[in-house]
Amino acid sequence: MHESILAFRRRRYLWVAIIITAVSIAAYLIHDPQEPPNGGTMLGYILGTLGALLIAWLTWFGIRKRRYTSTAGTVQGWLSAHVYLGLAVPIIALLHAGFQLSFNIHTLAFVMLMLVVLSGVYGVFIYLKYPQRVSENRDGASRPELFDQLEDIDSRSSRAAADLPASFAALVQSGASRTRLGNTLWSRLRGTDNSTISLPDQGQASAVSNAGQEAALDWLADEQSRATDADEAARIGELSALLRNKRKLLRQIREDLRLQATMELWLYFHVPLTAGLLVALIAHIITVFLYW
Repeated sequence: MHESILAFRRRRYLWVAIIITAVSIAAYLIHDPQEPPNGGTMLGYILGTLGALLIAWLTWFGIRKRRYTSTAGTVQGWLSAHVYLGLAVPIIALLHAGFQLSFNIHTLAFVMLMLVVLSGVYGVFIYLKYPQRVSENRDGASRPELFDQLEDIDSRSSRAAADLPASFAALVQSGASRTRLGNTLWSRLRGTDNSTISLPDQGQASAVSNAGQEAALDWLADEQSRATDADEAARIGELSALLRNKRKLLRQIREDLRLQATMELWLYFHVPLTAGLLVALIAHIITVFLYW
């Protein structure tokens, strides 16, 4: 991800952004209007048009990255351009306005632009930092493979419980059906274990917290301590070992879901802010042509 975004094609779009910014700054320094620099001068209109076109083009990335059959460049290339050219737009916008900001619709458009850029910078940070953490947490496995391992542990636990009294099979079935991995973005971000279980000696109607498989493991430990048959105690120990492996795997899966949710969270700000920027930009343009 680091190579494909920031160093894509030898940082081609970094140099494009630098050239566009440098030319804009040079034009601003050379330009000598008869009035203080502002968006209403010839250079102001040129830079404003450039900034608006860049914003529209960068916004198109949100559509382009979902068109996998498109031949208009690669997603990596578009994202690289999105990052570098996005950082150039605030400078162009300030030059366009002649650094004149006040409490009006025009400044609102600039504020929205800065919020979009800042949220985008945070998004780049997230996508450069977190994929490595996701890979390390998964330990070479994919998410579907982690869930396959979880299913395998539940199946092996059921087979192990089949050789024990019916209460053990009920424990395993209840623990599997009541395992919770987070069905909302907030619960995945928190990474909390809201799993419950119905313990055989408490009845199916009474569920207790089984965070970290602790309730199930405590119940098995009590049953193992009371077992008088060595083979039965060994089978209970085998079942306990499987649940400890399940606990470790569930922590791994929850961390994977938490990291993924963290990578998605910034989009809940970046996308609405981008929509707000487009509205403010349109209002800015209409106001300029009607009242300037």
